[in-house]
Amino acid sequence: METRVLGPDTVTRLAATDAIVEAVKSAFAASARDRAVMPAKSYVDLPEYNGDFRSMPVYLAVRPGDGTSEAAWDAAAVKWVNVHPDNPADHDLPTVMGTIIYTDPETGFPLAVLDGTRITRLRTGAAAAVATEYLAREDATSLGLVGAGRQADSQLEAIATVRDVQRVVVADADETAVARFLDRWGDRFDVREGTIAEAATCDIVSTVTPVEEPIVETVGPDTHVNAMGADAAGKHEIDDDILLDARIVVDDYEQCTHSGEINVPYGEGMLTDDDIDATLGPIVAGDLPGRRDRDGVTVFDSTGLAIQDVASAHVIYERARETDLGDPYKLVETE
Repeated sequence: METRVLGPDTVTRLAATDAIVEAVKSAFAASARDRAVMPAKSYVDLPEYNGDFRSMPVYLAVRPGDGTSEAAWDAAAVKWVNVHPDNPADHDLPTVMGTIIYTDPETGFPLAVLDGTRITRLRTGAAAAVATEYLAREDATSLGLVGAGRQADSQLEAIATVRDVQRVVVADADETAVARFLDRWGDRFDVREGTIAEAATCDIVSTVTPVEEPIVETVGPDTHVNAMGADAAGKHEIDDDILLDARIVVDDYEQCTHSGEINVPYGEGMLTDDDIDATLGPIVAGDLPGRRDRDGVTVFDSTGLAIQDVASAHVIYERARETDLGDPYKLVETE
């Protein structure tokens, strides 16, 4: 028995954004129904290299009716991912890289080893799309992007599967990154460069930067914000006054209070548990309401969960198996 090795080109070829969004939606619902085993993300800090490693194990059991799933499936995986901000300048490598081991939960056999870097981008975009589906106005048509890197691509592509995105405003201090973004998407959307304020007053805004001092100081009166950039203690993109006035929905309470968008004001006591309205899973499962008539600004605080990784890997693996793509490799002894 052999393990299927799925590198970045194969993952990209097999990626179907709409299917991944639906799988991630089902994962949030299944988790809310206590069909996920997801230990806390563990960190290995490497201050001597200005970086860290993160380990994310998970088991997930999806059943019909979870999100829009019509079939039952389960899967297990672990993602080993790094964050090294000096990589691009010092080593010509990405800041974030990841590897996913996708495993048969019945036997423990490693079915596939996948490039987790691309899957991380895909599942992060998918999580924003799920939050947008439930928390943004149904008639939302404009999308602001604060940050023009590769995650901005995933945000746009995924969110466009749940809302009729017509106008896109992108803001980034790196003019080259903005120009490349406009080249990639200008033929599909009415997309233009703008200020952070212009991007943040769109119907929907996704922030995808690693800053530690808030750069979004104002939003529209009923903007939905996907706060995607904060993934470690000290990171903070959104002004505290916006958070205080918003309906805040988190992907995971422990992770968000430790390392999500709310971690700084929460640690300072400016935000408390009373300011956190809900986690996303119960909203997707139908146990809590999505957007309500009285909601103004909504904020989704996303730190990234292993259930998103295993759901995305499931889509990729099943499509690889159906099309016989990937490189077979005898990874473990089975005799």
